[in-house]
Order: sequence, then structure tokens, then C-alpha cells
Amino acid sequence: MNLLKAPSVDTSRHAPRRSARRPSSQHLHVIGERLFRDALVRERKRADRFEEAFAVLLIAFERKRLTPAVLSRLTESLSQSPRPADVIGWFEQDSVLGFIRCAAAGEAAGAAATLTDVVQRAMARGLPKDLVASCSIQCETYPSQSQAIAPVFLVDRGLPRQSRFVQTASKRTLDVAGSAACLLAFGPVLLCVAAAVKLTSKGPVFFRQQRIGEAGQPFTMLKFRTMQANADPRIHQEYVEKFIQSNQAAASGKDDVFKLVNDPRVTAIGDFLRRSSLDELPQFWNVLRGDMSLVGPRPPLPYEVARYKQWHRRRVLEAKPGITGLWQVTGRSRTTFDEMVRLDLRYARTRSVWKDLHILLATPKAVLTGKGAR
Repeated sequence: MNLLKAPSVDTSRHAPRRSARRPSSQHLHVIGERLFRDALVRERKRADRFEEAFAVLLIAFERKRLTPAVLSRLTESLSQSPRPADVIGWFEQDSVLGFIRCAAAGEAAGAAATLTDVVQRAMARGLPKDLVASCSIQCETYPSQSQAIAPVFLVDRGLPRQSRFVQTASKRTLDVAGSAACLLAFGPVLLCVAAAVKLTSKGPVFFRQQRIGEAGQPFTMLKFRTMQANADPRIHQEYVEKFIQSNQAAASGKDDVFKLVNDPRVTAIGDFLRRSSLDELPQFWNVLRGDMSLVGPRPPLPYEVARYKQWHRRRVLEAKPGITGLWQVTGRSRTTFDEMVRLDLRYARTRSVWKDLHILLATPKAVLTGKGAR
């Protein structure tokens, strides 16, 4: 989306020749914070759909020093640039100015470098040196070469800021109350399962595994150990990579698509724990800590995320991972990987405390019928 106002071209024979320099009245149009953040989200969705890229540059000013006159001088300088930014607006109203520049796939780094150079030259040309020195510049690219997940500010939050705060606080309250109650209620079961794991095979009681959480942040997820100690992860890694690439449901049609059938690494007690979902009980501790939620997308492994397409990565960007979720209670073995991601994104767009309660109430049935065990 290009918000620049280009000078009109007069094709009349007698029209006077126009100056190559843009008149001061045709500055870049600085859009408001809400419109700019909407433009960011639209640009990310466009990039996901067409496998393209873009760069985002943010300039943080001292609020008291960014007067209308200073902003006018800056936009005038940018308007004289041979490659002005495609979109300019307030990332944070009256304090952080943002620029968006589109780029072809694989050219985001070059677009970011060009955009940074354009803005720095414009600032040096149009602003006092002491003001330029006091500013901080941050440039991000999407998709990023150095980050598996997009910057968190590209998340489509949907609701206004105040409503998001209420929703987040309500969800966290439910998570804390629910996880604490479950840890207390299942205390005896936890002790019995821990003893069974310890007595039936060598190795630790708990299995600690790195997963990718909200906004792409890694965390350590806890489960009861269901496999032999030091089991080779390559079997599962190859299976998951093949599943994501082929985008087909598991051939068995009834087992979890992210678990192998007749996995030789699984212990005798581990097979029962998996089928009954008792191996997931320690994850209530992850919920209490804030790493996970009671309801949310399944937390992926790093090697899963490495195989994701751009739009797949939104499932770990737009919602905190959960113990159960919309996919888990809607017959996940009958869905493809892309369908699973779409269910996760639908939940992220429409989540609420009432929806979480509905999913939580539907989870026991899914577990008992074998559709909810992970």
C-alpha cells in the first residue's frame, strides 16, 4: 500500500515544465497509530500469502522535542528522497515513527539497509544534529533471517488495547486458578504416576523438552517420561517433517498425527500414560508459571518450526500454547497440518474466557475417546 502523493503529470502541450523537486505541500502523509498498525498486519498477511517480504523501520523520538514543525521538516526531507518509504505513520502516537517498505522474496535485508540509509540521510538533512543524536532507530525484516518467528509487533491483536488487557487478565486468572486446582486435585495421581515411571524403567521421572511458546520464545515443557532414557529423537523428527511437508493426515486415521504408531522407544507404562494423557499432567506447572495456558495451540518443537511456511508461524505468534485447544477437541487425527494451523489461528482471532471454558469442558470427552491425547 503506497500512501505517497505523487505529483501529477501534465501532458498538455503548453503546460509549463515542473520542477523535479516536490513542492512542500506534497509531503508524505503520516497516518495515525491505529491505521499504521493495521497496515503492518495487512502487509504481513500479504507477505505470508505471496511468500514475499518487507522491512519495518521505527524511530523513537523524545516526545517533547517532536513538534509539528520538526515532523514537517522530516517528511519534507523524506519526500525529496528518490526512494521514499511506502508507508509512514505512528507506531506509537507522537513518539515512535514507523516506515514500511515492500520487498521481493529474499530481498528484505537489502530493503532494510536501503530504508535505513534513506531515513538517516533525511534526518541529517532536515533535523538538528542534537535531535538526530537523541533518536534511536530499529529496523526489522519479515521474514527474518535471524529469527524463526516474526517480531511480536506484527501480531494481529484485533481488540483495542484496553479490551486486550481485560481479556489477557481474565485468561491469566483462569489459568492460575485452574492449574493450581488441578495440581492439588491430581496430587495423589501425580505421586502414583511418578512412582510407576521410576520403578518400571531407568531414568528420570520427568521428561524436559524445549518447545516454542508465545511470540516464538522457547521454554522447557514438562511431561512424565514415557520413553527409554536418552531415546533417539530422529525418528520423531523425520516423521513430523514428512507430515508437515506432505500436509496429509496420519495413515492410521485414529492415532495422534504427532505420535508414531508402535514407537519402539516407548516403555510399557509410557504407552498407557500416553493413551490416557496422564503424561501431560506436569504441564499444569508450566501453566502456573505462565509458559503455557490451559487452552491454546499445541506447543511445537524447534525442528517443527524450522519447517513451517511463513503463515504457519503465526500459530506460535498470536496465542500462548495450551494443554488443550480447539484442534484437540475437533477430531485432530482427521485434519491435515494446514487445517490444524487454521484451527489455531481461528482460536487466536476469536478467543475468550467463555470459549476457553467450552473447550475445557469438551476436553474430557476427547481424551476418553482417544482424540485428545497428545
